[in-house]
Amino acid sequence: MASNRLPWWGRLRQVSAVVWITLVSLAAWLWLLLGQGFFWRTDVRLPPRREPSSWPSVCVVVPARDEAAVLPDTLPSLLAQDYPGHAEVFLIDDGSSDGTGGLARELAKRHGGLPLTVHSPGEPPAGWTGKLWAVRHGIALARARAPEYLLLTDADIAHAPDSLRELVAAAHGGGFDLVSQMARLRVESVWERLVVPAFVYFFSQLYPFRWIAVKGSRTAAAAGGCMLLRADAAERARIPDAIRQAVIDDVALARAVKDGGGHIWLGLADRVDSVRPYPRLHDLWRMVSRSAYAQLRHNPLLLVATVLGLVLVYLAPSLALVTGLVTGDAMAMVVGGFAKLVMTVTYLPTLRYYRQPPWLALSLPVTAILYLLMTVDSAVQHYRGRGAAWKGRTYARPDAALEEQ
Repeated sequence: MASNRLPWWGRLRQVSAVVWITLVSLAAWLWLLLGQGFFWRTDVRLPPRREPSSWPSVCVVVPARDEAAVLPDTLPSLLAQDYPGHAEVFLIDDGSSDGTGGLARELAKRHGGLPLTVHSPGEPPAGWTGKLWAVRHGIALARARAPEYLLLTDADIAHAPDSLRELVAAAHGGGFDLVSQMARLRVESVWERLVVPAFVYFFSQLYPFRWIAVKGSRTAAAAGGCMLLRADAAERARIPDAIRQAVIDDVALARAVKDGGGHIWLGLADRVDSVRPYPRLHDLWRMVSRSAYAQLRHNPLLLVATVLGLVLVYLAPSLALVTGLVTGDAMAMVVGGFAKLVMTVTYLPTLRYYRQPPWLALSLPVTAILYLLMTVDSAVQHYRGRGAAWKGRTYARPDAALEEQ
């Protein structure tokens, strides 16, 4: 009874450190729920479309390095685009060793459709990533056709037959200089189910889609698998020369276009899919860790803040809930349970978008630990001098385009 007669400041002193930490976590989750652009919602799809009276010409640029395994499932979908205007495809073979270029020509002969040009520019010079060197050559070839739009798409992306038509109508209807769709990634293996939906969830948390389309906002991002870009906006932003060292090239491209006064849009795709498999944890680990530290601008303070933030936001609620159950601390149970509930509810729309069972939302803290370890590993590889490695190339220099932001 004596404790009940304590003044409020005395009762505050009795609150455990676990509860205080979890209250901060709960506050963070309430902010994320309501104040971070409703990032957790998955209803940001292609904006209202308006078909132009005269369909503009489009050149499709596909950088490809060792993509023979996926090209039969993706390139025919580009060649088969049902587009009323003039369109053609430029596949840039970025030093492949698996016959990517020859296979592309064979697929074009077999399937027909849009005209295809295959070009091999050779190894990139110092100061260029291989992909952006390939994109540079693709855009140079395209400019000879004087297109109004460029579609930059990866070799592992399969497009619905009306994909190009819908993208152009969306750009025309909304007056956008860049319209990008985040392709639906493959989720078939156990590890893909655990890691891939969370990748999209974390990305949208960092770059809320609703904020990206707001003119004058600082938020800028795109999804490299599908980016429709006005050719004149690309020239104003000096794409790709201005971002030639960028490991996270899609975000850097969006930032350059927006800084140049462009109006950009990013949302989730309905019928644009990545067919690239990530059957093992090792495959997904490499995919994330190759650029995770570049995302933090190779800043050790940001790395420490990220690790602490992940622990506080994603792990503290579960730890408080377990601690409360074990010790009988009712307040820890309530606060931890409420924070975990908010976390779980915000993840459900992403799981629904990926057609995954709702119970997987309970695994989000485990997935957060994996991403934490991937990020730390990315930093370790950077300081060992290995840089960002991908498809046989290592980019040891910092991501200059991100550091300039």
